[in-house]
Amino acid sequence: MLATRWPQPFDGDDWWFEVKWDGYRALVGSQQGSVRARSRRGLDLLGPFPELASLDIPDGVVLDGEVVAFDEQGAPSFSLLQRRTGFGGAGTAAAVPVNLVVFDVLFHGAEVTGEPYEERRELLSSLDLESPVIVPEPTPATGVALFEAAKQQGLEGVVAKKSGSSYQPGRRSDHWRKISIRHTLRAVIGGYLPGEGGRAATFGSVLVGLQVPEGLRWVAAVGSGFDERSLGAFKTALRELERPSSPFVNEEELRRLTRGEPTWVEPGVVVSVEYKEWTTDDHLRAPVYKGIELADPETVTWEEEGPA
Repeated sequence: MLATRWPQPFDGDDWWFEVKWDGYRALVGSQQGSVRARSRRGLDLLGPFPELASLDIPDGVVLDGEVVAFDEQGAPSFSLLQRRTGFGGAGTAAAVPVNLVVFDVLFHGAEVTGEPYEERRELLSSLDLESPVIVPEPTPATGVALFEAAKQQGLEGVVAKKSGSSYQPGRRSDHWRKISIRHTLRAVIGGYLPGEGGRAATFGSVLVGLQVPEGLRWVAAVGSGFDERSLGAFKTALRELERPSSPFVNEEELRRLTRGEPTWVEPGVVVSVEYKEWTTDDHLRAPVYKGIELADPETVTWEEEGPA
């Protein structure tokens, strides 16, 4: 189930509010003693996060949550999490522990997605899941206060969930509303521009876009947010994906608004991008790279990620 973007925080007696976690969405379940973990698009998460296979989850239970890495201050860090995907530099992955933050239960001997939100949360609490699983308590009614607290702590935002609502698999519903403090989206890399000075050996920025019916639509050149580890890892990965022609349907617009000769790549890498706002001509203002997303590039669409 997916949340609808909402413009501002609100209070409501018939709403529950949760922190919006900065991690990888995961469906994790146990059957006959074997744990499976999948992304929202069905990708196997046991490869990058093999420790999930050792979670103590009751047999016949399926949970919805996010894989999260916490920094030394206890705040979720997507940049730490990306090291587990191979883009944080060699030798760093094993040093980054992760937790599974759980916020819903979908199956408990039988499917429970049709039960009201409050009853699913009570069921989740009754499971007494132990670390590294974390089950945060939702906040009733006072969404504005939770939003302000999340803002002060530098978190991503909050999610509002309607009392009495069922879980709607695969659907984006306004019974779940996400209110972001930092604007982020997923985008697909389709090329990169040459770097200068200290980045001459890697790249200056990656060219990212969103899927539209005609193909991949360019929306930004993202040059900020990369550290030395990710620059080298990205250069190696992108070199293997190089292609002779542009994957972008608006190449002429891209060339008009950027500098340097692009190197085109197969659109196979999905990244998370933080940005200030959408411009009036539908480009990202002040985009910053946040990390790799484990997602099928074909699912990163204008309809889902573009301007609201």
